[in-house]
Amino acid sequence: MKLNKKITVVIPCYKVSKQINSVILSIPEFIDKIIIVDDACPEKSGALVNKMQLDKVELIFHEKNKGVGGAVISGFKKALELESDIIIKLDGDGQMNPNDIEKLIKPLLYDSADYVKGNRFNDFKALKKMPKIRLFGNSFLSFTIKLASGYWNIMDPTNGFCAISKHSLCKLNLDKIDNKYFFEIDMLINLNLLNKVVEDVPLSAIYGDETSNLNIKRVILNFPSKILKGLIKRIFYKYYIYNFNMASIYFLISIPLLLFGLFFGGYRWIIGVMKNTENNSGTIMLAALPIILGIQFLLQAISIDINNIPKKLKQYNKS
Repeated sequence: MKLNKKITVVIPCYKVSKQINSVILSIPEFIDKIIIVDDACPEKSGALVNKMQLDKVELIFHEKNKGVGGAVISGFKKALELESDIIIKLDGDGQMNPNDIEKLIKPLLYDSADYVKGNRFNDFKALKKMPKIRLFGNSFLSFTIKLASGYWNIMDPTNGFCAISKHSLCKLNLDKIDNKYFFEIDMLINLNLLNKVVEDVPLSAIYGDETSNLNIKRVILNFPSKILKGLIKRIFYKYYIYNFNMASIYFLISIPLLLFGLFFGGYRWIIGVMKNTENNSGTIMLAALPIILGIQFLLQAISIDINNIPKKLKQYNKS
């Protein structure tokens, strides 16, 4: 099954002392290395793993907490040092089934994708078990992240069960990837800039008595600005630096038209309210027409962007 590939699993550890041992023991035998990153865990998860004395395990200890992204990046760098061909990111909280690893990495083994991630949204039974706040959050984020990343073909974008090829990982500037919970999304944005193929694999999540370290309020406050920044970065590099096509022109025309129509229309509406006067039809059209044209041009640009999802001609048999 491995096709002579060296396969490594990276597990970031923070407050997972109750689950980490069972997670490691359930990892399939064909995995060559398991990299445990103790991200200054207050429960000493790394020390617990060290007591297991397993030959496959490599331990990394952070003196200060870097966040889940920072821990994974440390593990990725170590995996590259070990000359791993496929690197898998698996959480230590027991929510991901290690038996799904074989299914997850199949597109990488047959070179039909560069990066593969789990998708919990294909399993209706799993969705019913998913905490409602997580389900709502993932549903809300999905569209905005499709827009920001350019991968319109994926769902469940914050799913942390993922795998990447050595070639693709070497191309990424890991020091520029977000260190916190925006890590998975930032990976997608940067992979799109490299024109890497991303594939969803339907996988089920396991929800038990584990405690989530994700701060919902922090996500609500920080994610929108990061998503907008990622979108601007991707559009600028992909359509004005690396390439220039009709989408570039549509984006260039639509944004000024929309801004002019919205600001001019808003200004005239405020003046009308303050002076208790009605705007004439010409003034209304001067505000409405740029908005209508701007939306049309923007939809055309998005249509081109959807058709520009990175693809590979080579496919594998999913049956």
